[in-house]
Amino acid sequence: MSHRRVAILISGGGSNMVALARSMTGDHPARPVLVLANDHAAGGLARAAEMGIPTAVVDHRPFGKDRAGFEVELAAALDAAAPDIVALAGFMRILTAPFIDRYRGRMLNIHPSLLPKYRGLHTHERALAAGEGEHGCTVHEVTADLDDGPVLGQARVPVLAGDTAETLAARVLVMEHRLYPAVLRRFALGDRTPVFLP
Repeated sequence: MSHRRVAILISGGGSNMVALARSMTGDHPARPVLVLANDHAAGGLARAAEMGIPTAVVDHRPFGKDRAGFEVELAAALDAAAPDIVALAGFMRILTAPFIDRYRGRMLNIHPSLLPKYRGLHTHERALAAGEGEHGCTVHEVTADLDDGPVLGQARVPVLAGDTAETLAARVLVMEHRLYPAVLRRFALGDRTPVFLP
C-alpha cells in the first residue's frame, strides 16, 4: 500500500504534530514526511527529529512584510517533500490566497474553538467572556478565508465553573490530540465526512 505523504507545519512546541505523527503507524493510510517550522526555536523541531521525521525551517523574520517572498520559500521546502496532505498544527502565520490555492483540497488546520464561533486568536478568553456552556476545537479544510473552510471534525468540552483561559485551553488541547488524528486518518482515506467527538 502506498501511504499518503503528510507535511506538518508548526510554529511552537508541536504537541498536535506529535499526536499526528504518533498516529501514523501500522495500518494508517498516511506517513509524516516533513515537519516544517517558521522559527528555528520551535520546540517541535527537536521532537520531530527524535521521531525520525525530516525537518526544515523557513524563518519568516528576514522577509519582513514580504509575505509572498516568505511563501515562495515555504512552498519550495514543502514541495521538496512532495506532500499529498499539508497539516497546519499550531502554525501561526496567516497564509495568502495564492499559497492556499496551491494546496487546495489538501490542507488541513486545527482551530481551538467550535467554528464558526471565535475565529482568530484568544478563543478561550472570548468563550469565557461570552459565558459559553461548552467550547472545543475544530479541524477544517483551509480556504482563503481565515478559519472558515469546510468543517472536517469537531470535539466539545464543557465549560466548568471557575475555568480560566488556561484550564479551558488545557482541556481543549486533550481533545485536539484526539480529534486531529481521527480526522487525518479519515481524510487520508479520501473520506471528508466530519468526525464529531462528544
